[in-house]
Amino acid sequence: MTLNEVRAACNVCTQCPLSVTRNSVVFGVGPEKTPVMFVGEGPGQREDEQGVPFVGPAGKLLDEMLSIIDLSRENCYIANIVKCRPPQNRDPLQTEQDACIGWLRKQAALISPKIIVCLGRIAAMRLIDEGFRITKDHGHWVQKGGIWFMAIFHPSALLRDLTKRPDTFRDLKSLQAKIKEVCPDFYNNLE
Repeated sequence: MTLNEVRAACNVCTQCPLSVTRNSVVFGVGPEKTPVMFVGEGPGQREDEQGVPFVGPAGKLLDEMLSIIDLSRENCYIANIVKCRPPQNRDPLQTEQDACIGWLRKQAALISPKIIVCLGRIAAMRLIDEGFRITKDHGHWVQKGGIWFMAIFHPSALLRDLTKRPDTFRDLKSLQAKIKEVCPDFYNNLE
């Protein structure tokens, strides 16, 4: 399957109750092949309305964060654990994550990232370790299945708590260094 074929199948998914309340499936955005992938927990209201991940205030901040290390939606891929908005932006339930994780796995298999950055605790608990503690474990690198994983604070958390921003800046610089280590030509190809 191609990424567009996976997207088309995902767009008609009814594997969990979130499909009943969604306006849009929020599949993901970015190039079909890239070494860097970001994964959040799930879409919010604006994302549900537009069908694009991270388009509200948290998305604007994420774009600014990416630009600090010369990343953008044009050179990395952005997706979520669940593709439909949980009501009132609550955390996605385990059953919802279980129903949706196959879509993310298919995306990752086609995109072939060498680095996956989890945006926040929910994504980190699902992809890195179910006991992950974002306050304690953010910025730490783990390799699984040949892919490097790290989690940073979710942009929404950074909007609510400015004291987390210096840690996030350091985590972003660590990400930039890891990209240069694992994908030495990545930044050269942007010029």
